[in-house]
Amino acid sequence: MVQKSVSPFGELAPTTPASLSEIKRNIYGRYLEEFNVGDIYVHPRQFTVDRSFAQEFATVFMDANPLYLSSEYAKAHGFSDLLVHPLMVFNLALSIGVQNNSEKALANLGYYNAQFLMPVYPGDTLSSRTKILAVDDKGPEKPGIVSVRTLCLNQKNEVVLQYERKIMIYQSNGKPKGNPKPGDASAYFPESKTPELKLPNLKFPTEMKDVTWGHTYFENFKPGQIYVHQNGRTITDEHYQWTYRVGNTHPLHYDKLYSAGISGPMGGEPVVYGGLVFGWLAGMASRDISENAIWELGFTEGYHTQPAFSGDTVTCISRILTTEDKGTEYGIPAGEVQIQFIGLKNIKANDALDKFGADLFLKENDKKKLGKDKIPEKIFEIERRLIIKKQP
Repeated sequence: MVQKSVSPFGELAPTTPASLSEIKRNIYGRYLEEFNVGDIYVHPRQFTVDRSFAQEFATVFMDANPLYLSSEYAKAHGFSDLLVHPLMVFNLALSIGVQNNSEKALANLGYYNAQFLMPVYPGDTLSSRTKILAVDDKGPEKPGIVSVRTLCLNQKNEVVLQYERKIMIYQSNGKPKGNPKPGDASAYFPESKTPELKLPNLKFPTEMKDVTWGHTYFENFKPGQIYVHQNGRTITDEHYQWTYRVGNTHPLHYDKLYSAGISGPMGGEPVVYGGLVFGWLAGMASRDISENAIWELGFTEGYHTQPAFSGDTVTCISRILTTEDKGTEYGIPAGEVQIQFIGLKNIKANDALDKFGADLFLKENDKKKLGKDKIPEKIFEIERRLIIKKQP
């Protein structure tokens, strides 16, 4: 223990002349030419997820799955405690890396091959690190594309999440650059092309069947079903706070002066961080889709097709793509369900389906070659894969 007496200190500023010769303007983020294939960035900062933070995320994002809300329910299913919501894990992992990966980005182009590999519990400490997979430089006049793979690690250096994303970034073109920590191709990076899912021995507590409703078991889902989720969610300026809380440092999401200086659809007002939009959409769908899920295996081919702003009301639709009975492969009777998930803004999901029909389920980037117009009300598209338990 350090013990030291301390004394009050006096004011110095009025008698200290201000010198303008030692001005520091730290700049964060990287431009396109600052990325090198194979570099690994060990991102600064870690987050310990305490119980109140984990439960607050699950409730604010309106998730109905009691695995994220009730420690008793989670323990009865074989987990050590209530689970930290997978989209909270994803948002923290992505946001920790923004300072190195995308703080100079024009846009996030997509999420790919996201795989949740281990439970995260309250009290766990998360960090992340990123490897540069490819850099597509289209010249100084056009933004290039940086492809990255990110790992989220717990305090035991176990990989709890692995995913890829593509980021659109301009060259610096004479703009002042910062002094980011160089990448290290030799840094610890336990990636895997065939990562292993590690779950506890799951249990099937039939006495808890009344904790969830009975229409979201594996047997309830059939390929071709379209679930039109009835509730919307109006996003308010709360998105500023949640951007800070998950650690995202891109000023596009909270700095009005920065946003006002951007032209085009991303300019004007701060854009709601896309990971939060995904979280709100998934939560609204949970009563219809994932209330009886026991694990989110992951997601892929995810795109924010339009920005969302404070005041927008988001709605969503799910389409069941495949169902696969897994017997007791996961320890309890369960199956896997793959879902196409569509996010909308400022239109009711029922009205969107009536207005656009099957075109809602076409990828927005494929619309041009199909001779179709993009849907301005469509803001998100992704495919999810869930493990869902069977009826007790």
